[in-house]
Amino acid sequence: MNPTGYFLDHLWLIPLFPLATAALMLFFGKRLPKIGVSVLCVGSVGLSFIYGVGAVSQLLAADPERRVAQQILFEWLTPGAMQISGGHLVRFVADWGFLLDPLSAVMVLVVTGVGFLIHVYSVGYMGHEGGYYRFFGYMNLFMFAMLTLVLANNLLLMFVGWEGVGLCSYLLIGFYFLKKSASDAGKKAFIVNRIGDAGFLLGLLLTAVTLGTIRFTAAGLPESAGYSGILQSLESAVHAGTLAYGAPVLTAIALLLFVGAAGKSAQIPLYVWLPDAMEGPTPVSALIHAATMVTAGVYMVVRMSAVYQLAPFALDVVAVIGAVTAVFAASMALVQNDIKKILAYSTISQLGYMFLALGVGAFAAGIFHLMTHAFFKALLFLGAGSVIHAMSGEQDLRKMGGLWNKIPTTARTFLIATLAISGVFPFAGFFSKDEILGRAIDRYFFLWLIGFITAGMTAFYMFRLFFLAFSGYSRADEHAEKHVHESPPSMTVPLMILAGLSIVGGWIGWPGSLGGENRFERFLEPVLAGAVTETGAVKFAHHGLAKEYFLMVLSLAIAGAGIWLAYQFYRTKRIAPELVAAKWPRVYDLLLYKYYVDELYDKLVVNRVKDLGTWLGVFDAKVIDGLGVDGTGWLMRYASKISMWWDKWVIDGLLNLVAKLTQLFSYPVRLLQTGKFSNYAMLILVGLAVLLAYYGRHMHTLLRAVH
Repeated sequence: MNPTGYFLDHLWLIPLFPLATAALMLFFGKRLPKIGVSVLCVGSVGLSFIYGVGAVSQLLAADPERRVAQQILFEWLTPGAMQISGGHLVRFVADWGFLLDPLSAVMVLVVTGVGFLIHVYSVGYMGHEGGYYRFFGYMNLFMFAMLTLVLANNLLLMFVGWEGVGLCSYLLIGFYFLKKSASDAGKKAFIVNRIGDAGFLLGLLLTAVTLGTIRFTAAGLPESAGYSGILQSLESAVHAGTLAYGAPVLTAIALLLFVGAAGKSAQIPLYVWLPDAMEGPTPVSALIHAATMVTAGVYMVVRMSAVYQLAPFALDVVAVIGAVTAVFAASMALVQNDIKKILAYSTISQLGYMFLALGVGAFAAGIFHLMTHAFFKALLFLGAGSVIHAMSGEQDLRKMGGLWNKIPTTARTFLIATLAISGVFPFAGFFSKDEILGRAIDRYFFLWLIGFITAGMTAFYMFRLFFLAFSGYSRADEHAEKHVHESPPSMTVPLMILAGLSIVGGWIGWPGSLGGENRFERFLEPVLAGAVTETGAVKFAHHGLAKEYFLMVLSLAIAGAGIWLAYQFYRTKRIAPELVAAKWPRVYDLLLYKYYVDELYDKLVVNRVKDLGTWLGVFDAKVIDGLGVDGTGWLMRYASKISMWWDKWVIDGLLNLVAKLTQLFSYPVRLLQTGKFSNYAMLILVGLAVLLAYYGRHMHTLLRAVH
């Protein structure tokens, strides 16, 4: 029997809570006091977390093989029957439905749990900022979009959430819209992500045409209704011989979807938006770049793992792009001086690690690292925000130092996160990163070597950041030095909770070689089994204990080497970084200016588009407009006289009649047409909230009747 219960019957409430408060803020938030805004917006995310915990608890109570709950609120798009690969006619339906299984359960808990802590932190961090209600309205709208993305039971509804987080990232990154760099960063993120989204949309359409469905699975739905999912369609097609392992159409689907993932999760060549996104408020950086938006691409690839397991070439592309992105971004982080920019390049690098895991077929390891990374990267961003708050807005590491005893809670929690991301035992990052490297060496030694070197670079640049900010003497100016202070409890309490998760968060995946049983991987196993287990699922060799211990020692050794080198450079000064930079100035400048990639994009793409626009403007003025003066001018004059007569006596008369009739019959409705995008967006949100509430109210009765 499929799992059921109050929380599982009310999955629709998890995204509805933040949607309702987002609409409330953007309609009436300006009239509310800050305490009212805080209680409503933080409380709504807290309710989503409580309902998420309740739903996951009820899911865990079910038999491991039947831990799938689907809730279809209504049939959204029903274009009719369509012919798929093999010549079969199927009824294509896109639902507005939610799916909770082990994979989405992990994501719901991470998104709502970490998101709630970031919302609490934001109360203190944004307390003195203008647009307080607008900030929380955007944050809650972002939470709704992300929860729709991870709970969606089909690709089209996932795309709605996908586009929603793209819109919200534009609004939040450009929150300080009067600051040109912030508004430019928001536009850059929005435009670059449109490139990836085009790939996602093409992959979605090709999936629908090939498999006749965009539902992820039919599990958890009544068998008598004849529902089909991508997993079931793949199984049928492979067994019938219409699709084979490595089929070109499956490779095309996987690669197109990966284009979308590369845009959203900032992989080469679409990573350039994420460092600039640091122009937004620090809580935005923590929310977008730790637990939500940038992980969407990783989640989507894992959700479509049944397709990727049957497309080995696409998996190889994912692995190579992930590994190259990891080392490429880590190299740029080595010499950056902006505390948030270092963490931005670190995020790109860690996402590369996740895609390396997915590319070698270790989907569970990729999600495991996604979860642990959410804990320690959110802590790093929020800790950086606490440092910036203490330093009166200063973000340059060269103007910090000596903060260990001045902001002790921030410093100690930041050290825990730094140890976790460096892969030091027994912190969370050690377990997830070590599992990725262990899986990678089974498939491609060279990619393992890249990941291994990246681990050392990560430890170096993170401890460089730590030593420059917290140790030694203060290099701050007099004003910043005078006002250094610890953050309020609303900011430090989330830091302490995330620090605890950064320590113990990886223990759920404690490996068998150390006496554990990797319960996290076993929990996800039913979702990641693949369409055809004997040919599709990637198999891994079982390592002997000696090899496992050797790989762990190597992992700890490279992390230790990175920490020791950072200590020699920035703590004892036995190695002077200035002398090293002076010895290899071209290498240093190449890293400092980020390989000149942005300049290259400007030269090859942005400026060429501008040139095209200029040329078209000249063409319009000289050629299109010129036809009425030279050459065929006489024809244009006679045509214009005929046109004036026709317009005056025929067209104008008809238009005036239509206009009068329209004005008469549209009076009540046209009052809603204000011409303001924000008003239209809020009307859509209110309609969506009402729709979800209406269908969700009756949903539990229907589900009980089915069961």
